[in-house]
Amino acid sequence: MSYRPAICSMSLGRAWAHHISPKFTAAATSGLPAIEIFFEDLLYLASSFAGGATPSNQILAAHQIRRLCDSLHLEIMGIGPFNNCEGLLDPVAKAAKLQELNLWFEIARILGTDVIQIPCTFMTEGVTGDISIVSKDLREIADIGAAQKPPFRFAYENLCWGTFNDTWEKAWGVVKAVDRDNFGMCLDTFNIAGREYADPERADGKVENADVVFRESMRRMVKEIDVKKVFYVQVVDAERLSRPLDKSHEFHVEGQKPRMSWSRNCRLFLCEEDRGGYLPVMDVLHAICDEKEGLGYKGWISMELFNRSLTVEESQVPVEHANRAMESWRKIVKAMAWEDQVEAVPVSRKPIKQVLKDSEVVEISARL
Repeated sequence: MSYRPAICSMSLGRAWAHHISPKFTAAATSGLPAIEIFFEDLLYLASSFAGGATPSNQILAAHQIRRLCDSLHLEIMGIGPFNNCEGLLDPVAKAAKLQELNLWFEIARILGTDVIQIPCTFMTEGVTGDISIVSKDLREIADIGAAQKPPFRFAYENLCWGTFNDTWEKAWGVVKAVDRDNFGMCLDTFNIAGREYADPERADGKVENADVVFRESMRRMVKEIDVKKVFYVQVVDAERLSRPLDKSHEFHVEGQKPRMSWSRNCRLFLCEEDRGGYLPVMDVLHAICDEKEGLGYKGWISMELFNRSLTVEESQVPVEHANRAMESWRKIVKAMAWEDQVEAVPVSRKPIKQVLKDSEVVEISARL
């Protein structure tokens, strides 16, 4: 398989500020061939229907999204995040999460994807990081997914602000402990470098002895991870802050880890050093994809951007971000020497008329 670009739907504009139709149209028109569905977008669409974001309205929203993507010739390569489903101590909460999973299966079937992304938990209460409990919970999810027709795969991801499994190494330990063919990893350049190299609380934006720490981490990653367990890759950089993200910083949110606040406001597409990008994310990508000195991964490369720019309520936001994503992809292809390893994508497609209703603003658990 060659390398194929995709973009996560919220990277074209957050759901409370931008509707699905212009976002997906912008992606298709820019030449992007695929979308990774951020569940927030589906829930906001479902919330616009009579009765709100009920399970039946989520199913209806999935059908509308599928029709929209089909009309734009956009492939749906995955859906996520299925949040906070590991290490739950309350059996009632755990049962509710498994019930929710059944709805996700139905939605994913409609969307035409077999990949569900699971980030490590960022809950701080009512959870445990005990690997035996976490792996048991996720193994149960994997087994339920494997029994579906067709079966589902789960891509587990470390978040650099996660409560327990905040590094690629810890996430890989979970995947090994789960030990199921349909339970693998989503490797994210930001969440790897954002923990192994960067620290937004420090004046220089780096962990102590960052270059050595990062280099050694990449060496171990290439040695330890089985590429067959890498289900897809997300690529993104982030800007260096002008001052440490402490309690006086404009991005500070009480009770939220600094790396999460930084992530939600400051991510950038790859090769946007002119906008302040500074993480060694191309080195992460080399470690993941290089056939001789890396894991040798090939497959989906999804661009997952969070940034304060996505909440700006201006009509050009989806187009601007779609075009930035494609420019980033072209630079990635050149930097990685992938010219003969990527599938050709159309330069542009004709846009369609907006067909979806406005969505009311609601508080949704998918908002990370």
